[in-house]
Amino acid sequence: MVKQKDIIKSFVQLGSLMVALAKETKWNGFSMGVTEKEYAKLQNTINKQLIYNGWFTPENVRNSLLAIGESLNEVELSKWVSEYAYATDPKNVGIIMAGNIPLVGFHDFLCAIISGNSVTCKLSSDDKYLLPALTKPLLEFLPELKQRITFSTGYLGEIDAVIATGSDNSAKYFKQYFGKYPHIFRKNRSSVAVLTGNESKHDIEKLGADIFSYFGLGCRSVSHLLLPRDFDLKRFFEGIFSYSNVINNNKYGNNYDYNKAVYLLNQEELLDNNFVLIRESEELFSPLAMLHYHFYDNQKDIDSYLNSNKKKIQIVVGQNYVPFGDAQCPELNDYADGIDVMKWLENL
Repeated sequence: MVKQKDIIKSFVQLGSLMVALAKETKWNGFSMGVTEKEYAKLQNTINKQLIYNGWFTPENVRNSLLAIGESLNEVELSKWVSEYAYATDPKNVGIIMAGNIPLVGFHDFLCAIISGNSVTCKLSSDDKYLLPALTKPLLEFLPELKQRITFSTGYLGEIDAVIATGSDNSAKYFKQYFGKYPHIFRKNRSSVAVLTGNESKHDIEKLGADIFSYFGLGCRSVSHLLLPRDFDLKRFFEGIFSYSNVINNNKYGNNYDYNKAVYLLNQEELLDNNFVLIRESEELFSPLAMLHYHFYDNQKDIDSYLNSNKKKIQIVVGQNYVPFGDAQCPELNDYADGIDVMKWLENL
């Protein structure tokens, strides 16, 4: 039986490697756990992702590697798993992964392995290279895991439970095909920011990261702003200006142009700073390259909006909520949709 402490050590070593890759650190010897040739191959894999997926720029891939890698430290991992029982009767967990941002399914993968279970991962066609590439050194660090990790782009095969992440529409198919198994089915979610009007320019710059990281494609990406009635939107535009280069990505730019044309043809009132469209609406979800906002008068208005949309909101960013700039850096126990995956695995 694979010991949990050995699994933790292998992920700690992988985390160090991921941070080095993210920071483009020069290979400094076998202490990295890989040869110079293997390290160069991993860097090449990162740089090539843009060929396979136009959203996966090297910067976005490295941002994901850094966020995940920094969370894989021995102190935090040990503290996290100490709250849960280690599986004595391992199950095979099927994980159907999304491909909206790089390595979006890594946390589910980590949960299943570190809890003592096995995984069969159905990779998204939009992100089918990164996790297998990183798993290769992980298996070199701890060869005993080879029998516990399987990747597939087709059928899951024999499984005991399933975690599936997708859209509201795909959730219907998840239920149809996998409803008989113990399951977690995730649907569309987005995030909001609550501003008080007292934010500094630096605060708004950090909010820009919450909005534009991964081009706004993640469920933790802010798509809606709650603003005090007298808020000056010029302050917002000035604060996010440093992210104007997002428009240079062809896929993002095409969405910006398309949405601008559609809304102007429909004579919808928009604010525009040449790289993001701002539309006043209480709708939570906004099209790509667009933000929705609405004004509030008091805390009661804020609470009412958040409560009425709580099943669709992933996180809330703001001075009294998740700090500005931290939306894309979840802790190990920040579970998607608020479902404790480790406790769910424990109860299998």
